Amino acid sequence: MSDPAKVRRHAERVRELVASVVRSQIKDPRLGMITITDARITADLRDATVFYTVLGDAAAQASTAAALESAKGMLRSTVGKALGLRHSPTLTFVLDDVQDQVKHIDDLLAQARHADAEVQRLATGAEYAGEAQPYRLEEEPEATGDEVSPPGGDQR
Repeated sequence: MSDPAKVRRHAERVRELVASVVRSQIKDPRLGMITITDARITADLRDATVFYTVLGDAAAQASTAAALESAKGMLRSTVGKALGLRHSPTLTFVLDDVQDQVKHIDDLLAQARHADAEVQRLATGAEYAGEAQPYRLEEEPEATGDEVSPPGGDQR
């Protein structure tokens, strides 16, 4: 097992290298507007997963995935040489669906705001189902001077 800090450094380096190579060396016309968002590498430094996003529709995402798959060998070679490891890590590309998750969360928040406004509308003019003060308040006895001590009370 490797040191976790070393694994994180290598993962960050893999992300930077792949982003640089995709930007400067891959000339595949199928490659769309791609952003390398993250990279993770296993503790034994043999397998790396690279996450990416693509601007566009499903067709653009599919063509970019095909372009990355065809350039995988060159990318792996570049990463292996730059990291100086005995074994070049295998690269797996995963489409990062952050935009879909963000849209879903925004939709949920909009629904919650709508529901909150509906609750506020229904609450205006509402009355308590029972008494406004459901707890009984103890009335204090009036002080008369004829105070009676409780049975078994203090006998001084």
